Order: sequence, then structure tokens, then C-alpha cells
Amino acid sequence: MAFLNRRPTPLPTQLADANAAGYTFHLSGELVPVLTVELAPGQTIFFEHHILLWKEPAVQISVRPLAGMLKRMIAGMQVLVTEARGPGQIAVSRDGVGQIFPVLLAPGQELHVREHQFLAGTSTIDYTWERVSGIANMLFGGTGFFIDRFHAVGAEGIVWLHGHGNVFEKELAPGEQIDVEPGGWLYKDPSVTLETNLTGLSTGFLAGNSITLNRFTGPGRIGLQSASPLLMSAGADARDRSDSNTAANVASAAFGVLGGLAAGLFGGDRNDDR
Repeated sequence: MAFLNRRPTPLPTQLADANAAGYTFHLSGELVPVLTVELAPGQTIFFEHHILLWKEPAVQISVRPLAGMLKRMIAGMQVLVTEARGPGQIAVSRDGVGQIFPVLLAPGQELHVREHQFLAGTSTIDYTWERVSGIANMLFGGTGFFIDRFHAVGAEGIVWLHGHGNVFEKELAPGEQIDVEPGGWLYKDPSVTLETNLTGLSTGFLAGNSITLNRFTGPGRIGLQSASPLLMSAGADARDRSDSNTAANVASAAFGVLGGLAAGLFGGDRNDDR
């Protein structure tokens, strides 16, 4: 029973008239959720430019560049974010199945988020990043992967994130550890350390192979997502290969049928001529 009490806790999928850091917002939708923010006069949020769903005409839109633009461009990361200024409502939604949720940061508090999962943030949030390198990390990220760093400067703020599948949070005690599939974690407190381990398989059909896991050590929070973007991407690649093979087999069969018909038609004519 003690173990059950330590299970990661699911985060709510729906919020109406939520208030935090002086902002009012709503989370709605189950499959592809939507974040709607009610901006008071002068209030601003920033977000990736391609996730805007709709806004009221009074909401003003501008572009804000990020530091380290060249490195981010080379890595395929966004180099510009869109800033929206109230008054008025604005809604954003990522084009993917999952869950949107807020993380409230107290003044001076920081949050580390895995790449491509940031949705939006309030104007009091500073946005930077760092690259995590290493041989084990290269296995799942080419040259490693990026962690977005969000820091509440001077006042509390909100970071809204998008998780694949459903999102759970685990509070790690000092020294407590958890092993997570590399695509299964979503965010962590800076106090939570991350290392990558290769776990060897010593018996069975897969003996001699290894499993790559990220090990997190507390204290602090870690966010988990039930659908790994790495495995989803691998599955999509496999489906693409399967679809290509299927298309090639269908095309080959079609050409075979046409060839047989042609041979029957033209071959018969040549025999008749003889």
C-alpha cells in the first residue's frame, strides 16, 4: 500500500475559469485540447507562432526573437516566439493528441522542460535553453537533445506545456530515484538530476542487448507522459516503411497482372499469325 501512495499522480485534463499569477485561463477538449487565455489590458503571453488557433481582433500580435538563434536554427528548434497583448481572448492548440496543463512558478523558481513540449508562457517568464550531450543521449537525439529552461523573473508566472498522451507528476524525496524511458519524461525541477544508463539484458532472446533509460534522482518534481514522442516517431517511421513496402507490393502485383494480360493478348495474336 505504501508503494501505491507513491505512484505518479495524474494531472487534471479540464480547467474552467482558472486563475493564477493574475491570469484567467481555460483548458478544454479531450483529444486535441485547447488553451484559452483571457488577457486583461496590457497582459501578454508568448507562444510558438504555429500553434495559434484563434483570437479576438483587439489582441495585438508581435514577434519576439530568442537568444542563440543560430544554434537553435541548426538544431531545428524555434528561433522566434509570438507575443500576444490584451485585452481579449486568445486560444492556442498544438496539432497533436495529448494534454495541456499549467505549471505555476514562484518568483525565482525555474523549470526544465524537454524540447518541443512548450506551449505558452506569461510575460514574467524568461526562456532559455541548454543542450544535453553524451554518447547515450546521442542514441535518442542524434547529437543529444535540448532542454528548455523557464525562470520566473521578479514575479510569479505560468508555463503551459503539452504532453503526449496523459501527464503524471511524481514528487521525488531526497535521494529517491526513478528510471524512465527517454521519451517518457516531460519536465523536472532543477534540483532533480538526470543521467542516462544502459541496462544490459543478460537472459532470454534479447540477451546481449541493452535498454536505454534516464535515471532521475530527487529531491523535486518530475513530469511523465504516457505516450513517448520517441516511440511514436519510431512507430511512424515503421508505418511509413510498411506503407512503402505495401505500395511497392501492390504496384508490383498490378504490373504483373497487366503484364499477364498483355502477354495473353499480344502473345495470342502472334501465335495466330504463325
